[in-house]
This record gives sequence, structure tokens and C-alpha cells, in this order.
Amino acid sequence: MSTERPFSLRGVALAAFLPTMLFSIGEGAMIPLIPLVADGLGASLAFAGFIAAMVMVGELIGDIPSGAVVSRFGERNSMIGASVLAILAVLVCIIAPNPIVLAVGIFLIGLATAVFALARHAFMTSYVPVAYRARALSTLGGVFRAGWFVGPFLAAGVIHLTGGTTAVFWIFIVCCLAAALVLLLLPDPSSTFASAQSGAGADKPVRTAGEDLAAAETAGLFATIWQYRGVLLRLGTGAGLVGAMRATRTVMLPLWAVSIGINEPDTALIIGIAGGIDFALFYASGQIMDRFGRMWTAIPSMIGLSLGLIALAFTHDLPANAQWFIAVAMFLSLANGIGSGLLMTLGADLAPQTGPAPFLGAWRFTADFGSAAAPLAVAGITALVSLSVASGTLGVVGLVGAGLLWRYIPRYAPRHPRLTPTNPTSPRRR
Repeated sequence: MSTERPFSLRGVALAAFLPTMLFSIGEGAMIPLIPLVADGLGASLAFAGFIAAMVMVGELIGDIPSGAVVSRFGERNSMIGASVLAILAVLVCIIAPNPIVLAVGIFLIGLATAVFALARHAFMTSYVPVAYRARALSTLGGVFRAGWFVGPFLAAGVIHLTGGTTAVFWIFIVCCLAAALVLLLLPDPSSTFASAQSGAGADKPVRTAGEDLAAAETAGLFATIWQYRGVLLRLGTGAGLVGAMRATRTVMLPLWAVSIGINEPDTALIIGIAGGIDFALFYASGQIMDRFGRMWTAIPSMIGLSLGLIALAFTHDLPANAQWFIAVAMFLSLANGIGSGLLMTLGADLAPQTGPAPFLGAWRFTADFGSAAAPLAVAGITALVSLSVASGTLGVVGLVGAGLLWRYIPRYAPRHPRLTPTNPTSPRRR
């Protein structure tokens, strides 16, 4: 007889949200300061941008094996393993004698982040019923942004106390250790919510719904991309450019701070305040999308990010460049916050109702490809011309992305995609 307990979102809140919060605080403390650390090791501005890009490159490459890892070892074990890998990667960064070793450590952090992200998504699929899942995923997104709000403030305090930027890396180590301990010490959710498990027979190991989802998202990834090439080439390119603008903002702000001579504590403080604006808007974005449609967040967000980067390009040599930097950083966070949850929502709209996981994996990979390519483009343009030209160029690319979203969201993801008998959002449509 089943001893299943009634579900309570509060009952899985610690296991679901606390590790994510801790991991995100560590990332939020460390990642914005990577260019400053690279600069301290003697890297040029362009190579510092390349090193910062290794987080996104690691995430992109980590997308490929992460489903197999989560499926084989389970959600909780995968998050613990990702935390351990992140700790080892941060130790590599701490002892890095030159920028190249630092780049290797940052790349490994990206791999760990990819596994942790898919595992926490799979965790929600396994242990949160469908009726609660939208709220849980929305809260999860808010928790992630809260970590990027808190982390830079911790970083600013540590730098102030120690006088060294590298000390910030220890925040990530402590946060990863705490996340792993939380996952180890809390009761196993599989013993608390029995119905979340999908039976596999008496003589076979039981796999959770989340583990099945993780495997389906990454198995045959490139074949799935080819199968849905129509929508991925059109609207997927727009989604990739959304990821590109977000990643450009993440890399550009600390690079700009290095370039105009803002010190490390002030950089962390500015990025932390900007993260607070981003965090404050995550719920409002979902409300706007649900009430008025996806276009009402997608277009303003992309245009705002693009105009912010273009405006930043003209401020580098102004006497008040620091004040302009602060103003643009806040504006970019406002634009980014308006688009919170956009890519996950569009992916859910577009995915076929039967067996959506393969498409969702291809959609996520497409967005992550943009996130990885944009910082590399920033580094390349900076090396060839200047950081200002890189900012302006990526801003123009963002306007192209806004045009793609304007063109293809009404075609593939109208406001009420499931209400019509012929679903125009089917990814099979060419």
C-alpha cells in the first residue's frame, strides 16, 4: 500500500530552492569579477573577455552530456557532483599562475553549471506535480536572480576586508560546500513523494520523471535540432540572440569597469544593485506575458538591451564615464528583468504536447549557443578594434534579434497557442 504524503511546495522548498540559491550566490559573487582577476594576471582586455566567455562556452558544451549524467546518477547526486566539480574548478582559478590556467578553471565552472542547471530542472519535474510546477519554476528563476543580487554585495564586502579580488572565489567554494551539504543532509525526496517516481519494474532500477526528462532532452540532440530546423532557424535564432544579449551584458559590464578604471569593490557594488533591479522584475515579466502575450516582454527587453549597449559605446571617453556606466548598467538590468522567463516560456509554447523533452533540449542548446558566441564576439572585436565598437556592434545585432522576434513570435507562438484546433506553434511547421 502506498504511503504517499500530500504534496506541499513548502515541503520541497529547502531541497529545491536552497541549493540553487547558494550556488547562484557563489556564481553572482565570482563571475562578474572574472575580467578583473584576469586583468590582475596580466591578460589584455580582449583576452579577459575571452576568459569570461569560457563560462558560457562550458555551459554550451556541458549541455551535451548533462542529460546522460543526470539520468545515470539522479538529480540530487548530479547536483552534488556539480558542486564538487565547481569547487575543484574554483581551486584551479585560485592557484592559476597565468590567464590560460584561469580560463581552464572558468571553463570547468561552466561545465558544472550546465549539469547543476539541468539537474535542478529535472528535480522540479520529479517532485513537483504539474499543478504546482509553473509557480515552482517561476520561483526557481527568482531564486537564481536573487543569488546574483546577493553575491556581488558579498564580493564587495570580502574585497573591502581582504583587499584582494581572488578572495571572492572562496565565497563560491563555501556556497558550493553548503549546497552539497544541504542536499546530503535533507531527506531524500524520493522517499517523501512516492508518486513522483515512475516505476520500471520489480527487477529494474526506478527512474524518476526528471531523470527520464534529462535523458530525453539530450539524447540525439543534433538529430533533434535537424528535425526542428525550421522553427529553430527562424524563432530559434531570435532566442539565440536573446541569450547573446544577456551574455553580452554579463561580460560587458565588468570589462567596461576594467577599461575605465573602476575598482573592484565599486564594480561589485554596481553590479549587485543592478542585479536587484533584475531580480525585482522576474514576477512582473511573467504576469505581462500571461496577460498580454510574449511579444510584450520580448520586444521591449531586446530593444532595451540593444539601445543600452549602443549608448554605452559612446560613453567610454566622456569625462563622466563612470556615471554613464552606472546609468547604463541599471538600464540594462531593467531591460533584462522585463524579459525574465521569456526563453523558458517560448520553449514551453513551441514544444509538441506529446514528448516535448527532445525539442526543449534543442531549444535550450540553441539559446545557449547564442550565449556562448556573443562573449567570444566581444573578445574578438575588442582585440581587432576596441571595446566600444564591440558594445555598439552587439547592440545592433540585438536589434536584428528584436526584428526576428517581432516577425516570428506571432507565427509560431501566438498569445493563446493551445486554444486553436490547428496549433500554429508546432515546431514541425516550416
